[in-house]
Amino acid sequence: MTAEGAPRVARDGDVVTITMCRPAKRNALSREHLGQLLAAVTEAGESDAAGIVLAAEGPVFSAGHDFADVAGRPVTEVRSLLQLCTELMQTIQGVPQVVLARVHALATAAGCQLVASCDLAVAAESAGFAAPGGKGGWFCHTPMVAIARNVGRKRAMELALTGDVIDARTALDWGLVNRVVPDDELDVAVADLMSRATRGSRASKAWGKQTMYAQLDRPERDAYATAVEVMASASQLPGAVEGMTSFLEKRRPVWPD
Repeated sequence: MTAEGAPRVARDGDVVTITMCRPAKRNALSREHLGQLLAAVTEAGESDAAGIVLAAEGPVFSAGHDFADVAGRPVTEVRSLLQLCTELMQTIQGVPQVVLARVHALATAAGCQLVASCDLAVAAESAGFAAPGGKGGWFCHTPMVAIARNVGRKRAMELALTGDVIDARTALDWGLVNRVVPDDELDVAVADLMSRATRGSRASKAWGKQTMYAQLDRPERDAYATAVEVMASASQLPGAVEGMTSFLEKRRPVWPD
């Protein structure tokens, strides 16, 4: 680690795991930690890895923003902190790799935003999720950008206005996570979903991920216009050619990337 509490980065095969290591601070997203996470995700995104797992250690996955960076600070500093956080969330969605959140415990506020910003999420049964600003004095405006796009308006409003914690099974039902498993099966479930989400042509998948985010939440006509152009162009990728050719020739594909 390059600094106290810096995330631990480890690579196993084609997957890079970035683990938040500030258990005493409940993995709060301080300005320093946000910068460290951004650097780690950016570096992993520029590598030849196929997937990135975002994990944490300690009793809480992430408690969100560190109020020590906010209390008594001028609005310009708070704004730049939120912009840094937004840059991290957008980078997670912008890198070509599949990014999967491994949620072992409570994720609140910007910590919940972090989960919602990942492409996929697997949660342990003991995990919980909340946007607690609604029951306090600082509403979770920026976390709700990502959370609402996962769970829909009415459920987003319930989370935002009540600030209540929802359990992992509710988060699954609401669309915030993809899987919920017993705590001792979390790593197996993460590895299984990641292996299935990263198979096939990497270039095709990277373009597909970025196009999904580009067309989501756009009017249907605009979304189709975007998707048609990208899908037509993507048909010329070596991976697409190999995938279609191997299907027609009734053989297993040999992916070029």
